[in-house]
Amino acid sequence: MKIHKSLGEFIVEKQSDFPHAKGELSALLSAIKLSAKIVNREINKAGLADITGASGVENIQGEQQQKLDMFANEIFKNALIARGEVCGIASEEEDNYVFFDNKNSRNGNYVVLMDPLDGSSNIDVNVSVGTIFSIYRRVSPADGPVEIEDFLQVGRKQVAAGYVIYGSSTMLVFTTGNGVHGFTYDPSIGMFCLSHESLTIPKSGKIYSLNEGNYIKFPLGVKKYLKYCQEEDESTNRPFTSRYIGSLVADFHRNLLKGGIYIYPQTAQAPSGKLRLLYECNPIAFLAEQAGALATDGYNPILDLKPTELHERVPFFTGSPEMMETAHQFMTDFKEDR
Repeated sequence: MKIHKSLGEFIVEKQSDFPHAKGELSALLSAIKLSAKIVNREINKAGLADITGASGVENIQGEQQQKLDMFANEIFKNALIARGEVCGIASEEEDNYVFFDNKNSRNGNYVVLMDPLDGSSNIDVNVSVGTIFSIYRRVSPADGPVEIEDFLQVGRKQVAAGYVIYGSSTMLVFTTGNGVHGFTYDPSIGMFCLSHESLTIPKSGKIYSLNEGNYIKFPLGVKKYLKYCQEEDESTNRPFTSRYIGSLVADFHRNLLKGGIYIYPQTAQAPSGKLRLLYECNPIAFLAEQAGALATDGYNPILDLKPTELHERVPFFTGSPEMMETAHQFMTDFKEDR
């Protein structure tokens, strides 16, 4: 029987990949690992407990929060505040950033940004959901409170990012800027074990992922690319296959393993796009680039965009490099006033 390396063992072994962390990043990732186990447990019994459905509360974006959104947010927040490495968080479920004003944490060197439960509306129908996280070193003085500037950093300043996908198996995927690694949760021993080392996305694929129900609202370049995907052409293995789950983590994870492209463009109703730059796009873009994929707003690399507010939204394109290059060509050839 093959013995798999645990997440903790892997982090210790790879400590040299983040030499400036002095063990702090290892402890921070351990807090995320613990939170993921708790959220996984609750998701697995969601049909038996009163934790599904809407909470009756709206977040700052005017969206109905699901009960599990709020539960996951509290679990991750409490685990991170218990660690002295994190001085504050920003979350899709919080109106503003949260300063950890306690003796343990106020001088912490890191901030964490997160979407505690991506795709949570799928919980009621037993479809894969996930957690997305992004870690930065603070830029404000360590002897004072965390500042907004600590959270509004360009994506290339991330020191680590990742996601947890809660599906047929639960898997934690992360990067510290030295490749992308996946760990599958073994509930029999309560550990995340290395199952996918140095993940690399295929250069091309046969899957395109977007909500075709919004076709009439798409930019012309996206419409043209979608029709290209549906045409027959043996030389490029078209038509491609449409696969859209409605959970960014699940759609990205599938395309990462099999090859494909994910698109959530701007529309007439959402001219700035819908996905959040800080909580969703930046961490996924960091993972994408580390795995050999591309991630853009249709024109520019996501990781080069300078955030201006905590809940900023952007169009999002990510996937296999050859498919992304073709999509970019359509966006350029049929560019409209934005």
